[in-house]
Amino acid sequence: MKAALEALQEVYGLFVEDGSLAIGIVVWLLVTIFIVPALHAPENLRAPLLFLGLAILLVENVVRASKR
Repeated sequence: MKAALEALQEVYGLFVEDGSLAIGIVVWLLVTIFIVPALHAPENLRAPLLFLGLAILLVENVVRASKR
């Protein structure tokens, strides 16, 4: 059982190394799914907004990691 738990933790670590980045991605996805349509944003702007937000999150995470 201990080996299985350690294996799951390793797999989790592969995909979610930085928890703040993962939380930011989930929050931005929720914003683009629920809030952007509620603001009546044109449909052709929703995908670029999703991309822009995720790109900003990634750049911020890389800058923060480079300072460590």
